[in-house]
Amino acid sequence: MSAAAPVAVNAPLGRGFARLWTSAIASNLADGIGRTAVPLIATTLTRDPALIAGVSAVTFLPWLFFGIPAGMLLDRVDRRIAMAVANSLRFAVATALALLITTGTLNIWLLYVCVLAFGLGETVFDNATTTVVPALVTRDQLDRANGRMQSAEITIQNFIATPVAGFLFAAAIVLPIWLTGAGFLVAGLLALSIPAAAAHAHRAGDTGKAEARPPLSAVVRYLWDHRFLRWMIVLTSITASALAFAQGSVVLLLLQTFEVPAALIGVVTAAIGVGALVGALLSPRFVARFGRGRVMFWAILVSGVGILGVGVTSNVVVAIAAYAIGACGVAVWNVPWGAIRQAIIPGAMLGRALGIVRTIGWGLTPIATVLGGFVARIDLRLPFVIGGGLVVVLTLIASRLILSASAQEPAAEPIPEGQPS
Repeated sequence: MSAAAPVAVNAPLGRGFARLWTSAIASNLADGIGRTAVPLIATTLTRDPALIAGVSAVTFLPWLFFGIPAGMLLDRVDRRIAMAVANSLRFAVATALALLITTGTLNIWLLYVCVLAFGLGETVFDNATTTVVPALVTRDQLDRANGRMQSAEITIQNFIATPVAGFLFAAAIVLPIWLTGAGFLVAGLLALSIPAAAAHAHRAGDTGKAEARPPLSAVVRYLWDHRFLRWMIVLTSITASALAFAQGSVVLLLLQTFEVPAALIGVVTAAIGVGALVGALLSPRFVARFGRGRVMFWAILVSGVGILGVGVTSNVVVAIAAYAIGACGVAVWNVPWGAIRQAIIPGAMLGRALGIVRTIGWGLTPIATVLGGFVARIDLRLPFVIGGGLVVVLTLIASRLILSASAQEPAAEPIPEGQPS
Protein backbone atom coordinates (compact mmCIF):
# COMPACT_ATOMS: atom_id res chain seq x y z
CA MET A 1 0.00 0.00 0.00
CA SER A 2 1.33 3.41 -0.90
CA ALA A 3 1.93 6.18 1.59
CA ALA A 4 -1.03 8.09 0.20
CA ALA A 5 -3.49 5.31 0.83
CA PRO A 6 -4.30 6.22 4.48
CA VAL A 7 -5.16 9.74 3.35
CA ALA A 8 -7.71 8.38 0.89
CA VAL A 9 -9.15 6.09 3.53
CA ASN A 10 -9.61 8.91 6.05
CA ALA A 11 -10.77 11.56 3.55
CA PRO A 12 -14.37 12.78 3.86
CA LEU A 13 -16.80 10.79 1.78
CA GLY A 14 -18.13 13.96 0.16
CA ARG A 15 -21.43 15.79 -0.28
CA GLY A 16 -22.58 13.51 -3.07
CA PHE A 17 -22.36 10.47 -0.84
CA ALA A 18 -24.12 12.40 1.94
CA ARG A 19 -27.08 13.03 -0.39
CA LEU A 20 -27.28 9.37 -1.37
CA TRP A 21 -27.02 8.43 2.30
CA THR A 22 -29.90 10.77 3.20
CA SER A 23 -32.13 9.28 0.54
CA ALA A 24 -31.25 5.79 1.73
CA ILE A 25 -32.10 6.75 5.32
CA ALA A 26 -35.61 7.85 4.30
CA SER A 27 -36.13 4.67 2.29
CA ASN A 28 -34.81 2.54 5.16
CA LEU A 29 -37.28 4.20 7.50
CA ALA A 30 -40.12 3.19 5.19
CA ASP A 31 -38.69 -0.32 4.71
CA GLY A 32 -38.29 -0.86 8.43
CA ILE A 33 -41.83 0.15 9.23
CA GLY A 34 -43.28 -1.87 6.37
CA ARG A 35 -41.26 -5.02 7.04
CA THR A 36 -42.41 -5.07 10.65
CA ALA A 37 -46.04 -4.15 9.96
CA VAL A 38 -46.70 -6.48 7.02
CA PRO A 39 -45.97 -9.79 8.84
CA LEU A 40 -48.01 -8.55 11.80
CA ILE A 41 -50.86 -7.73 9.45
CA ALA A 42 -50.51 -11.22 7.99
CA THR A 43 -50.98 -12.75 11.46
CA THR A 44 -54.40 -11.06 11.63
CA LEU A 45 -55.36 -12.80 8.39
CA THR A 46 -53.96 -16.31 9.05
CA ARG A 47 -52.01 -18.31 11.63
CA ASP A 48 -50.62 -20.84 9.16
CA PRO A 49 -46.78 -20.75 9.42
CA ALA A 50 -46.44 -21.59 5.72
CA LEU A 51 -48.66 -18.69 4.66
CA ILE A 52 -46.87 -16.33 7.06
CA ALA A 53 -43.51 -17.43 5.64
CA GLY A 54 -45.00 -16.86 2.20
CA VAL A 55 -45.16 -13.14 2.94
CA SER A 56 -41.40 -13.05 3.40
CA ALA A 57 -40.94 -15.26 0.34
CA VAL A 58 -42.95 -12.92 -1.88
CA THR A 59 -40.79 -10.03 -0.70
CA PHE A 60 -37.79 -11.56 -2.46
CA LEU A 61 -39.63 -13.08 -5.43
CA PRO A 62 -39.19 -9.97 -7.64
CA TRP A 63 -35.42 -10.50 -7.54
CA LEU A 64 -35.93 -13.82 -9.30
CA PHE A 65 -37.86 -12.31 -12.22
CA PHE A 66 -36.86 -8.64 -12.26
CA GLY A 67 -33.37 -8.53 -10.74
CA ILE A 68 -31.56 -8.76 -14.09
CA PRO A 69 -33.97 -6.45 -16.00
CA ALA A 70 -33.57 -3.92 -13.18
CA GLY A 71 -29.79 -4.10 -13.57
CA MET A 72 -30.09 -3.66 -17.35
CA LEU A 73 -32.30 -0.64 -16.78
CA LEU A 74 -29.87 0.93 -14.34
CA ASP A 75 -26.97 0.55 -16.78
CA ARG A 76 -28.95 2.56 -19.35
CA VAL A 77 -30.76 5.38 -17.53
CA ASP A 78 -30.21 8.20 -15.08
CA ARG A 79 -30.11 6.30 -11.79
CA ARG A 80 -31.60 9.25 -9.88
CA ILE A 81 -34.76 9.12 -12.00
CA ALA A 82 -34.94 5.34 -11.64
CA MET A 83 -34.78 5.63 -7.85
CA ALA A 84 -37.47 8.32 -7.80
CA VAL A 85 -39.84 6.34 -10.04
CA ALA A 86 -39.29 3.11 -8.10
CA ASN A 87 -40.18 4.69 -4.78
CA SER A 88 -43.14 6.50 -6.29
CA LEU A 89 -44.44 3.05 -7.22
CA ARG A 90 -43.95 1.86 -3.66
CA PHE A 91 -45.77 4.94 -2.35
CA ALA A 92 -48.75 4.14 -4.60
CA VAL A 93 -48.80 0.51 -3.40
CA ALA A 94 -48.69 1.59 0.26
CA THR A 95 -51.65 3.88 -0.37
CA ALA A 96 -53.63 1.05 -1.97
CA LEU A 97 -52.79 -1.31 0.91
CA ALA A 98 -53.89 1.27 3.48
CA LEU A 99 -57.21 1.68 1.68
CA LEU A 100 -57.75 -2.10 1.59
CA ILE A 101 -57.17 -2.27 5.35
CA THR A 102 -59.44 0.70 6.03
CA THR A 103 -62.29 -0.75 3.98
CA GLY A 104 -61.89 -4.23 5.51
CA THR A 105 -61.35 -5.87 2.11
CA LEU A 106 -57.78 -7.09 2.64
CA ASN A 107 -57.04 -10.82 2.57
CA ILE A 108 -53.78 -12.77 2.61
CA TRP A 109 -53.68 -13.04 -1.20
CA LEU A 110 -54.14 -9.31 -1.76
CA LEU A 111 -51.42 -8.75 0.84
CA TYR A 112 -49.15 -11.00 -1.25
CA VAL A 113 -49.86 -8.85 -4.32
CA CYS A 114 -48.96 -5.65 -2.46
CA VAL A 115 -45.76 -7.15 -1.07
CA LEU A 116 -44.82 -8.31 -4.57
CA ALA A 117 -45.28 -4.77 -5.90
CA PHE A 118 -43.16 -3.38 -3.04
CA GLY A 119 -40.45 -5.81 -4.09
CA LEU A 120 -40.51 -4.66 -7.71
CA GLY A 121 -39.68 -1.14 -6.59
CA GLU A 122 -37.01 -2.45 -4.26
CA THR A 123 -35.12 -4.21 -7.06
CA VAL A 124 -34.58 -0.84 -8.73
CA PHE A 125 -34.05 1.43 -5.72
CA ASP A 126 -31.70 -0.80 -3.74
CA ASN A 127 -29.70 -1.85 -6.80
CA ALA A 128 -29.32 1.79 -7.84
CA THR A 129 -28.15 2.78 -4.36
CA THR A 130 -25.40 0.14 -4.47
CA THR A 131 -24.25 0.94 -8.01
CA VAL A 132 -23.98 4.70 -7.38
CA VAL A 133 -21.63 4.35 -4.38
CA PRO A 134 -18.43 3.59 -6.40
CA ALA A 135 -18.99 6.79 -8.41
CA LEU A 136 -19.07 8.89 -5.23
CA VAL A 137 -16.07 7.54 -3.27
CA THR A 138 -12.65 6.05 -4.01
CA ARG A 139 -11.90 2.35 -3.92
CA ASP A 140 -10.03 2.81 -0.65
CA GLN A 141 -13.21 4.27 0.86
CA LEU A 142 -15.62 1.55 -0.31
CA ASP A 143 -15.55 -0.45 2.94
CA ARG A 144 -16.15 2.69 5.00
CA ALA A 145 -18.92 3.91 2.66
CA ASN A 146 -20.65 0.53 2.69
CA GLY A 147 -20.25 0.35 6.45
CA ARG A 148 -21.90 3.73 6.83
CA MET A 149 -24.75 2.77 4.51
CA GLN A 150 -25.35 -0.45 6.38
CA SER A 151 -25.06 1.06 9.86
CA ALA A 152 -27.62 3.70 8.85
CA GLU A 153 -29.91 0.99 7.50
CA ILE A 154 -29.65 -1.03 10.68
CA THR A 155 -30.06 1.97 12.98
CA ILE A 156 -33.09 3.35 11.18
CA GLN A 157 -34.84 0.03 10.59
CA ASN A 158 -34.18 -1.60 13.95
CA PHE A 159 -33.99 1.23 16.46
CA ILE A 160 -36.44 3.71 15.00
CA ALA A 161 -38.69 2.21 12.33
CA THR A 162 -39.29 -1.25 13.78
CA PRO A 163 -40.23 -0.24 17.35
CA VAL A 164 -42.39 2.59 16.01
CA ALA A 165 -44.14 0.15 13.67
CA GLY A 166 -44.92 -2.22 16.53
CA PHE A 167 -46.50 0.50 18.65
CA LEU A 168 -48.40 2.00 15.69
CA PHE A 169 -49.72 -1.44 14.76
CA ALA A 170 -50.99 -1.90 18.32
CA ALA A 171 -52.77 1.46 18.07
CA ALA A 172 -54.24 0.97 14.58
CA ILE A 173 -53.26 -1.53 11.90
CA VAL A 174 -53.29 1.02 9.09
CA LEU A 175 -51.03 3.66 10.70
CA PRO A 176 -47.65 2.05 9.92
CA ILE A 177 -48.68 1.55 6.28
CA TRP A 178 -49.46 5.24 5.80
CA LEU A 179 -46.10 6.14 7.31
CA THR A 180 -44.37 3.59 5.08
CA GLY A 181 -45.82 5.24 1.99
CA ALA A 182 -44.75 8.70 3.13
CA GLY A 183 -41.20 7.48 3.71
CA PHE A 184 -40.95 6.01 0.21
CA LEU A 185 -42.19 9.24 -1.34
CA VAL A 186 -39.68 11.38 0.54
CA ALA A 187 -36.81 9.00 -0.32
CA GLY A 188 -37.69 9.16 -4.01
CA LEU A 189 -37.64 12.94 -4.00
CA LEU A 190 -34.33 13.05 -2.11
CA ALA A 191 -32.78 10.71 -4.69
CA LEU A 192 -33.12 13.48 -7.27
CA SER A 193 -30.52 15.53 -5.34
CA ILE A 194 -27.72 13.01 -6.02
CA PRO A 195 -25.03 14.55 -8.30
CA ALA A 196 -25.83 14.00 -11.97
CA ALA A 197 -22.22 12.97 -12.69
CA ALA A 198 -22.53 10.02 -10.31
CA ALA A 199 -25.90 9.01 -11.72
CA HIS A 200 -24.33 8.86 -15.20
CA ALA A 201 -20.85 7.59 -14.24
CA HIS A 202 -21.60 4.11 -15.56
CA ARG A 203 -21.80 5.56 -19.07
CA ALA A 204 -18.17 6.69 -19.06
CA GLY A 205 -14.83 4.94 -18.84
CA ASP A 206 -11.80 5.88 -16.77
CA THR A 207 -11.14 8.87 -19.02
CA GLY A 208 -14.65 10.22 -18.57
CA LYS A 209 -15.51 9.68 -22.25
CA ALA A 210 -18.51 7.71 -23.40
CA GLU A 211 -17.92 3.98 -23.24
CA ALA A 212 -19.80 1.25 -25.10
CA ARG A 213 -21.95 -0.91 -22.83
CA PRO A 214 -20.95 -4.57 -22.97
CA PRO A 215 -23.89 -6.88 -23.82
CA LEU A 216 -25.56 -8.93 -21.10
CA SER A 217 -23.84 -12.06 -22.38
CA ALA A 218 -20.45 -10.40 -21.75
CA VAL A 219 -21.51 -9.59 -18.17
CA VAL A 220 -22.54 -13.20 -17.58
CA ARG A 221 -19.28 -14.43 -19.10
CA TYR A 222 -17.28 -12.02 -16.94
CA LEU A 223 -18.87 -13.33 -13.75
CA TRP A 224 -18.46 -16.93 -14.86
CA ASP A 225 -14.82 -16.55 -15.90
CA HIS A 226 -13.86 -14.78 -12.67
CA ARG A 227 -13.22 -17.83 -10.48
CA PHE A 228 -13.49 -16.02 -7.15
CA LEU A 229 -16.74 -14.24 -8.03
CA ARG A 230 -18.24 -17.39 -9.54
CA TRP A 231 -17.79 -19.54 -6.46
CA MET A 232 -18.56 -16.73 -4.03
CA ILE A 233 -21.88 -16.13 -5.76
CA VAL A 234 -22.68 -19.82 -5.34
CA LEU A 235 -21.64 -19.78 -1.67
CA THR A 236 -23.50 -16.60 -0.76
CA SER A 237 -26.63 -17.76 -2.59
CA ILE A 238 -26.76 -21.01 -0.60
CA THR A 239 -25.96 -19.38 2.75
CA ALA A 240 -28.52 -16.62 2.15
CA SER A 241 -31.11 -19.28 1.38
CA ALA A 242 -30.20 -21.15 4.56
CA LEU A 243 -30.66 -17.97 6.63
CA ALA A 244 -33.97 -17.24 4.88
CA PHE A 245 -35.07 -20.84 5.54
CA ALA A 246 -34.50 -20.21 9.23
CA GLN A 247 -36.13 -16.81 9.57
CA GLY A 248 -39.32 -17.05 7.50
CA SER A 249 -41.56 -17.76 10.51
CA VAL A 250 -39.68 -15.72 13.09
CA VAL A 251 -42.73 -13.59 13.93
CA LEU A 252 -44.71 -16.70 14.90
CA LEU A 253 -41.70 -18.01 16.83
CA LEU A 254 -41.63 -14.84 18.91
CA LEU A 255 -45.41 -14.66 19.35
CA GLN A 256 -46.17 -18.32 20.06
CA THR A 257 -43.03 -20.08 21.30
CA PHE A 258 -41.50 -17.21 23.28
CA GLU A 259 -44.86 -15.48 23.99
CA VAL A 260 -43.67 -11.98 23.10
CA PRO A 261 -46.60 -9.50 22.95
CA ALA A 262 -47.30 -8.14 19.45
CA ALA A 263 -46.64 -4.57 20.58
CA LEU A 264 -43.13 -5.58 21.68
CA ILE A 265 -42.11 -7.38 18.49
CA GLY A 266 -40.46 -4.19 17.29
CA VAL A 267 -38.60 -3.80 20.56
CA VAL A 268 -37.27 -7.36 20.33
CA THR A 269 -36.20 -6.74 16.74
CA ALA A 270 -34.43 -3.59 17.89
CA ALA A 271 -32.55 -5.61 20.50
CA ILE A 272 -31.45 -8.02 17.79
CA GLY A 273 -30.47 -5.03 15.69
CA VAL A 274 -27.91 -4.01 18.31
CA GLY A 275 -25.74 -6.88 17.12
CA ALA A 276 -26.17 -5.90 13.48
CA LEU A 277 -25.32 -2.27 14.20
CA VAL A 278 -22.18 -3.21 16.10
CA GLY A 279 -21.14 -5.44 13.21
CA ALA A 280 -21.70 -2.75 10.58
CA LEU A 281 -19.77 -0.14 12.59
CA LEU A 282 -16.82 -2.41 13.35
CA SER A 283 -16.54 -4.17 10.00
CA PRO A 284 -14.49 -1.47 8.19
CA ARG A 285 -12.05 -1.40 11.12
CA PHE A 286 -11.79 -5.19 11.14
CA VAL A 287 -11.09 -5.20 7.39
CA ALA A 288 -8.39 -2.56 7.74
CA ARG A 289 -6.72 -4.52 10.55
CA PHE A 290 -7.15 -8.16 9.52
CA GLY A 291 -7.97 -8.10 5.80
CA ARG A 292 -11.19 -8.96 4.00
CA GLY A 293 -10.62 -12.72 3.84
CA ARG A 294 -10.27 -13.42 7.55
CA VAL A 295 -13.02 -10.98 8.47
CA MET A 296 -15.46 -12.57 6.01
CA PHE A 297 -14.66 -16.10 7.19
CA TRP A 298 -15.25 -15.41 10.87
CA ALA A 299 -18.27 -13.22 10.16
CA ILE A 300 -20.22 -15.87 8.25
CA LEU A 301 -19.21 -18.56 10.73
CA VAL A 302 -20.47 -16.44 13.64
CA SER A 303 -23.73 -15.76 11.79
CA GLY A 304 -24.38 -19.49 11.42
CA VAL A 305 -23.57 -20.21 15.07
CA GLY A 306 -25.89 -17.42 16.19
CA ILE A 307 -28.83 -18.60 14.09
CA LEU A 308 -28.24 -22.17 15.25
CA GLY A 309 -28.32 -20.93 18.85
CA VAL A 310 -31.83 -19.55 18.41
CA GLY A 311 -33.09 -23.00 17.54
CA VAL A 312 -31.54 -24.89 20.44
CA THR A 313 -32.70 -22.72 23.35
CA SER A 314 -36.04 -22.37 25.10
CA ASN A 315 -35.03 -19.16 26.90
CA VAL A 316 -36.22 -15.98 25.20
CA VAL A 317 -33.28 -13.88 26.46
CA VAL A 318 -30.73 -16.42 25.22
CA ALA A 319 -32.56 -16.65 21.89
CA ILE A 320 -32.51 -12.89 21.39
CA ALA A 321 -28.82 -12.73 22.32
CA ALA A 322 -27.99 -15.55 19.90
CA TYR A 323 -30.01 -13.86 17.18
CA ALA A 324 -28.13 -10.60 17.82
CA ILE A 325 -24.80 -12.44 17.48
CA GLY A 326 -25.95 -13.94 14.19
CA ALA A 327 -27.08 -10.53 12.95
CA CYS A 328 -23.69 -9.11 13.91
CA GLY A 329 -21.95 -11.72 11.77
CA VAL A 330 -24.19 -11.02 8.77
CA ALA A 331 -23.55 -7.26 9.05
CA VAL A 332 -19.79 -7.72 9.29
CA TRP A 333 -19.89 -9.95 6.20
CA ASN A 334 -22.04 -7.61 4.09
CA VAL A 335 -19.63 -4.66 4.24
CA PRO A 336 -16.52 -6.28 2.69
CA TRP A 337 -18.56 -8.49 0.34
CA GLY A 338 -20.33 -5.44 -1.04
CA ALA A 339 -17.11 -3.46 -1.30
CA ILE A 340 -15.16 -6.16 -3.10
CA ARG A 341 -17.87 -6.55 -5.75
CA GLN A 342 -17.94 -2.80 -6.33
CA ALA A 343 -14.14 -2.73 -6.61
CA ILE A 344 -13.75 -5.73 -8.95
CA ILE A 345 -16.67 -5.35 -11.36
CA PRO A 346 -16.29 -2.63 -14.04
CA GLY A 347 -18.70 0.27 -13.62
CA ALA A 348 -20.18 -0.12 -17.12
CA MET A 349 -21.59 -3.53 -16.16
CA LEU A 350 -22.06 -3.10 -12.40
CA GLY A 351 -25.83 -2.65 -12.49
CA ARG A 352 -26.43 -5.81 -14.53
CA ALA A 353 -23.79 -7.77 -12.65
CA LEU A 354 -25.39 -6.99 -9.30
CA GLY A 355 -28.77 -7.75 -10.81
CA ILE A 356 -27.51 -11.19 -11.79
CA VAL A 357 -25.93 -11.76 -8.38
CA ARG A 358 -29.09 -10.79 -6.56
CA THR A 359 -31.32 -12.73 -8.94
CA ILE A 360 -29.39 -15.89 -8.17
CA GLY A 361 -29.06 -15.23 -4.43
CA TRP A 362 -32.33 -13.57 -3.55
CA GLY A 363 -34.21 -15.45 -6.24
CA LEU A 364 -33.65 -18.67 -4.28
CA THR A 365 -34.77 -17.00 -1.06
CA PRO A 366 -38.54 -17.34 -1.65
CA ILE A 367 -38.19 -21.08 -2.18
CA ALA A 368 -36.09 -21.48 0.95
CA THR A 369 -38.45 -19.31 2.99
CA VAL A 370 -41.53 -21.30 2.00
CA LEU A 371 -39.74 -24.60 2.71
CA GLY A 372 -38.77 -23.22 6.12
CA GLY A 373 -42.40 -22.34 6.73
CA PHE A 374 -43.51 -25.92 6.10
CA VAL A 375 -40.74 -27.25 8.37
CA ALA A 376 -41.91 -24.75 11.02
CA ARG A 377 -45.24 -26.58 11.11
CA ILE A 378 -43.34 -29.37 12.86
CA ASP A 379 -41.52 -27.06 15.30
CA LEU A 380 -40.97 -23.31 14.98
CA ARG A 381 -37.37 -23.71 16.20
CA LEU A 382 -36.41 -26.43 13.72
CA PRO A 383 -35.74 -24.11 10.73
CA PHE A 384 -33.17 -22.24 12.82
CA VAL A 385 -31.38 -25.47 13.69
CA ILE A 386 -31.25 -26.60 10.08
CA GLY A 387 -30.44 -23.20 8.56
CA GLY A 388 -27.80 -22.23 11.10
CA GLY A 389 -26.17 -25.65 10.99
CA LEU A 390 -25.98 -25.55 7.18
CA VAL A 391 -24.25 -22.15 7.23
CA VAL A 392 -21.63 -23.42 9.68
CA VAL A 393 -20.90 -26.52 7.58
CA LEU A 394 -20.69 -24.56 4.31
CA THR A 395 -18.36 -21.98 5.85
CA LEU A 396 -15.92 -24.64 6.97
CA ILE A 397 -16.02 -26.36 3.58
CA ALA A 398 -15.43 -23.08 1.70
CA SER A 399 -12.85 -21.66 4.10
CA ARG A 400 -10.04 -21.45 1.52
CA LEU A 401 -12.27 -19.63 -0.96
CA ILE A 402 -13.42 -17.09 1.62
CA LEU A 403 -9.92 -16.47 2.96
CA SER A 404 -8.71 -15.73 -0.59
CA ALA A 405 -10.87 -12.58 -0.64
CA SER A 406 -7.90 -10.53 0.59
CA ALA A 407 -5.95 -11.46 -2.55
CA GLN A 408 -8.76 -10.10 -4.75
CA GLU A 409 -8.35 -6.49 -3.60
CA PRO A 410 -7.48 -4.31 -6.62
CA ALA A 411 -4.90 -1.56 -6.50
CA ALA A 412 -6.06 1.80 -5.22
CA GLU A 413 -7.18 4.30 -7.83
CA PRO A 414 -6.86 8.10 -7.85
CA ILE A 415 -9.46 10.18 -6.02
CA PRO A 416 -12.29 11.04 -8.46
CA GLU A 417 -12.55 14.57 -9.71
CA GLY A 418 -14.53 16.72 -7.35
CA GLN A 419 -13.69 14.63 -4.27
CA PRO A 420 -11.67 16.10 -1.39
CA SER A 421 -8.03 15.12 -1.29
